[in-house]
Amino acid sequence: MLINCAAYQDGKKLADIHIDDISVYVAKPECFVWVALKDPGPDELETMKEEFGLHELAIEDVLNGHQTPKIEEFGESLFAVMHTVEMDEHGELKIGEVDVFVGSNYVLSIRNRTQLGFQAVRERCEREPQLLKEGSAFVLYALADNLVDRYFPILEAIGTEIEGVEDRIFDKHNLASSRAIIEDLYSLKRRLVILQHHIAPLLESIGKLTGGRIPQICVGMQAYFRDVYDHLERIVKTIEGRREMIVTAIQVNLGMISLAESEVTKRLGSFAALFAVPTMIAGIYGMNFQSIPELHYKYGYPICIASMFVVDVFLWWRFRRAGWL
Repeated sequence: MLINCAAYQDGKKLADIHIDDISVYVAKPECFVWVALKDPGPDELETMKEEFGLHELAIEDVLNGHQTPKIEEFGESLFAVMHTVEMDEHGELKIGEVDVFVGSNYVLSIRNRTQLGFQAVRERCEREPQLLKEGSAFVLYALADNLVDRYFPILEAIGTEIEGVEDRIFDKHNLASSRAIIEDLYSLKRRLVILQHHIAPLLESIGKLTGGRIPQICVGMQAYFRDVYDHLERIVKTIEGRREMIVTAIQVNLGMISLAESEVTKRLGSFAALFAVPTMIAGIYGMNFQSIPELHYKYGYPICIASMFVVDVFLWWRFRRAGWL
């Protein structure tokens, strides 16, 4: 589906144009055309291929979808694949794809499986004619910059969830939900792995536009792409740091479970000891022997009961002082 199709010259928008007129403006060296599509079909892509002279391998990648983030050169043009990440109301991640064809006088952006558009990017470019004069390379930068900025709220939301789970780990009234805590931590780790899988490859690709052999289209824009690279690098490091936090949190949670079990074991052992002493004394005097000391003593029974009581009180005091009860 066609979203926008406009021609630009000297950093200013000339007009919204019809698809059939694209070749007319592309033929003018001083102009460039910016076309935006959403979930296009094979016929639309074939039309774009003919209008812009796109490489058939790149078109095949768009049709197949689910490509790893990358930036490839096809002659004097670039083909960029970037992934969008959106979070639904349940915290699950939805991955979309943005494919961008960049030539000296055209930009074709195609988004698939994503609801968030890039109208704000077009408006930003049109508000900055001095930068839009750089042509299609600046549009590629603006698209990449906007897409990377969308990763930060996702990371912040996941970070907030991690902090909430960490608080639950040390909640004394919530020890029974240790299994749920581990499940939540694993879910968070899985989402971070997904983020890293869809973001990290773009770091290396953007790095190709910041130094070394720069594609001719992007000459003069290295500083702008370096800014995107720095943001991506910070995101990737944040993801790695939070993955380590989750691993640590899982270990701490398991440690808390072991401590809780140890406390239960100590309590059970203490109560067992309190019952063991009276049981031992009663067991001795319950044996069927004729010559047991004090067996026929008049005050034997109260002395025996008193001894049990005194020993249990002493043991209870010692266990209480040690923190076992």
